[in-house]
Amino acid sequence: MTTALDAHPQAAEQTPSVSAASRPRRKRKSDKAGYVFLLPWFGGVLLTFVPFFISLYLAFTDYDLLTSPTFTGLDNIKTVLADQKLHQALGVTFTYTFISVPISLAAALLVAVVLNKGMRGLPIYRSIYYLPSLLGGSVAIVMLWRAIFGADGIVNHLLGLFGIEHGSWIQNPDTALGVLVSLEVWSFGSPMVIFLAALRQVPQELYEAAAVDGARRGRQFWSITLPMISPVIFFNLVLALIGALQTFTQAFVVSGGTGGPAGSTMFYNLYLYQQGFQNFNMGYASAMAWLLLLIIAAFTGINFYAQRYWVHYEN
Repeated sequence: MTTALDAHPQAAEQTPSVSAASRPRRKRKSDKAGYVFLLPWFGGVLLTFVPFFISLYLAFTDYDLLTSPTFTGLDNIKTVLADQKLHQALGVTFTYTFISVPISLAAALLVAVVLNKGMRGLPIYRSIYYLPSLLGGSVAIVMLWRAIFGADGIVNHLLGLFGIEHGSWIQNPDTALGVLVSLEVWSFGSPMVIFLAALRQVPQELYEAAAVDGARRGRQFWSITLPMISPVIFFNLVLALIGALQTFTQAFVVSGGTGGPAGSTMFYNLYLYQQGFQNFNMGYASAMAWLLLLIIAAFTGINFYAQRYWVHYEN
């Protein structure tokens, strides 16, 4: 039987070429639509990278926000190396980070394990524990924390019931940093929710097999739970470290912007703020900002290098 395509072989040859030519046009239209939706993201990149590179230039200048910047070479870098107050601020920030991050993550994991037992009203408990992470960095909550640990705060009233007298926890250089650590630990809701989601993904067959082999709950936790959720632990650890190294609002509000008694709550970002917006030494503040970027990058790089020894992925 002779078909129309057999009668007109040239038409049969041209038909695929027409559809092939139309596909690139449809693809180009689809690409244009994608770029249109990406425009807000490109705008955000420009808003980020333009001041990013401007601050890099200002880090090598003397700039007071009122006059044109004057290029000074490595003078700001030399000042950073010799600034004892900056070194103290780094020490306070590192102490806060190395104490608050492990305790906060441990508390988040502990609560997540408890909530993972399938208790009744789980969404309510999850919301209650998550709420502090939304409010922990707000000025209102920090002011409340300042009142709680003040000379006439709730903490001292409770201690007074047991005959213990204590002055303001914030004005005492030995306890001021601990107040901020407690505020950070209290705001463990965000990593807790992530831990809870990870725990739900651990196969129950592993626990059943371990129970058959006689493994107790503690052994199951160390040998099954922790290795299975180690990628999530690593994720929360990196975010928590970056957030702790950038702490500002809590220290600023609690100390009133002064850095606390004897500089006990003089965090790095607070000292950077003082240099840039109180002393109008914006060139030096830009150099400090870049130093903080390098410190955060170094800690992040160390974590990514070390994770190969303790983070276990499925593949």
